Amino acid sequence: MPRKTPSAARPAAVTRRSFTTGLGLGLSALVLARPAGALAQQAGAAAQPAATAAPAPAAAAPAGPVWHTGGALIGKPRYGDDFRHFDYVNPDAPKGGLVRLSADGTFDTYNFVIPKGTPAAGLGLIYDTLMTPSLDESSSEYGLLAAALAYPDDYSWVKYRLRPEARWHDGTPVTPEDVVWSFEVLTRNNPQQQYYYRHVTKAEVTGKDEITFTFDQAGNRELPHIVGQVSVFPKHWWEGTDDKGRKRDITAGTLEPPLGSGAYRIGSAVPGRTITYERVADYWGANLPVNIGANNFDAIRYDYFRDDTAELEAFKADQFDWRVESSAKTWATAYDFPAVKDGKVVLELFPTRGSGIMVGFIPNLRRAQFQDPRVRRALNLALNYERMNRILFFGQYQRINSYFYGTELASGGLPQGRELEILTEVRAKAPAGSIPDSVFTTPYTNPVAETPAAERANFEQAMKLLNEAGYVMKGGQLVNAGTGQPFRIEFLLNGPTFERVGLQYKQSLARLGIELTLRTVDSSQYVNRVRAQDFDVIYTGWPQSLSPGNEQRAFFGSDSAGEAGSPNYAGIRNPAVDLLIDRIIYARDRDDLVAATHALDRVLLAEDYVIPGWTLPATRVARWNRFAHPERLPDYADGFPSIWWFDTALAGKIGRIPQ
Repeated sequence: MPRKTPSAARPAAVTRRSFTTGLGLGLSALVLARPAGALAQQAGAAAQPAATAAPAPAAAAPAGPVWHTGGALIGKPRYGDDFRHFDYVNPDAPKGGLVRLSADGTFDTYNFVIPKGTPAAGLGLIYDTLMTPSLDESSSEYGLLAAALAYPDDYSWVKYRLRPEARWHDGTPVTPEDVVWSFEVLTRNNPQQQYYYRHVTKAEVTGKDEITFTFDQAGNRELPHIVGQVSVFPKHWWEGTDDKGRKRDITAGTLEPPLGSGAYRIGSAVPGRTITYERVADYWGANLPVNIGANNFDAIRYDYFRDDTAELEAFKADQFDWRVESSAKTWATAYDFPAVKDGKVVLELFPTRGSGIMVGFIPNLRRAQFQDPRVRRALNLALNYERMNRILFFGQYQRINSYFYGTELASGGLPQGRELEILTEVRAKAPAGSIPDSVFTTPYTNPVAETPAAERANFEQAMKLLNEAGYVMKGGQLVNAGTGQPFRIEFLLNGPTFERVGLQYKQSLARLGIELTLRTVDSSQYVNRVRAQDFDVIYTGWPQSLSPGNEQRAFFGSDSAGEAGSPNYAGIRNPAVDLLIDRIIYARDRDDLVAATHALDRVLLAEDYVIPGWTLPATRVARWNRFAHPERLPDYADGFPSIWWFDTALAGKIGRIPQ
């Protein structure tokens, strides 16, 4: 169950929470390694009913529910009702200072409810959610706006009880009506949110400081938790008027700083160029156990840059403090400037622990030319990853061979045991051909081209598959044997960083007679085209937690393939995949979850929906040495900037205090 971190807000973790905001498009074409910050994961909550039948009908909420201050998907939360702070924070961390971060492109709105425009980075800093995650557990959450939650053994509903002291920045109490209204406007105006929360049949105020969410099914262990990730907005503010007397509209973009309830508020901004968040001195939740040792900077500023080259030069000039380096070449060659040699800039690798990922070239199956799996396999055979890694990436990367790469959830070898049972059962239920025979007979492997002979063999196999799929070579050009239509691909990019990779791939595909065109657009155009599913191929992917669940429907489910803005980038529609996702969601226990995830991984790989890319099991960070952090960082994130703090002594050694 990934967690929600709206636009780089809370502790640095890229999880299901980032998906639920409706802000992002997963991983952008600039992501060559893992995303900034580790994915937060783990297994969490009680045993679940099997998914061998349709979900049971939801039960009515009984009287006298048992209230909990935290929840986990499997097992129990690490921290009890009386915990004072998370183990990974410094409870005495000093407050103060400015941290300067970077963002690419531009922004034109402070409203991320609607999937229009480009929201400013960091907006999640101004809003609190009902629950908030622990960064040293994978799927545990603890009360933030909510003092406690309660749900029955069959997970058919959940109640949240608000903290009576919770306040908006204008001093007005946060009410159950705010929660219900926020949920309704999110799911009514954002298709991605609507899809994600489609199993919620009702959100209602059921008592003083109490909200109840009722579900359309029982046994889905995640539903009580994911509704706790909803951002809560002030109903009274959005239904009011601005300082010019104009009625506000949450269904439209706005550059009026919105009212929030979080640890920060918008202080100053120049639209499209910079935005600064100021710590709220009288923040209502400052002394909650989940916030002790966090939110230490007085100000957090995002400065925008037109491209990565300008951003790197600005970092070297000490115009911002923290840079996640996505380019292997840049990491190997560009960080030899004087500040690094003098120790003023620190280069670090933060290990990625307990997180999975799939990134790669994703062909749009909504285009007829990509619907044959033989074509997609041929595109993989044409990719000479070994040459790219040697020439472009300085040998830093590993080739991805699983949708859950780097975790115990990744499949391997041939299916056996419980995984084989699940695949056999699903094959019997799904339409013929939904699960390729190769799933049971041939382990998935990526092509390897370490020698010229191996590369030639790959091209021969690729051409054979293309011929079988109905394509022939005419005058050095691959064409459809029936229509004579040339095989052309547009590779959509959101910046120049990945162009050198695209050019390498272009040369390889040309040997098959395929014309690859690189189309580089600005960030706004890229976002809009991907939202509209208007592309041939993009390079992006999906971060995965160690406790996969409902988000898999959005990633790979048939129903999401036609949804605008869906993270089902490939447009996958496969009944067997749908059944396997259900097996994951309704897994009885951890062993059943792992087996079902292995089975899903294996089918996705066998269908060649993606030409897998590459990754580094760490996050490369360059930072100006002005900050300190707890001695032990959390297991699943670097925690920056949330639990770090400004170190005056270190900053003094650099000789400049940012303003």
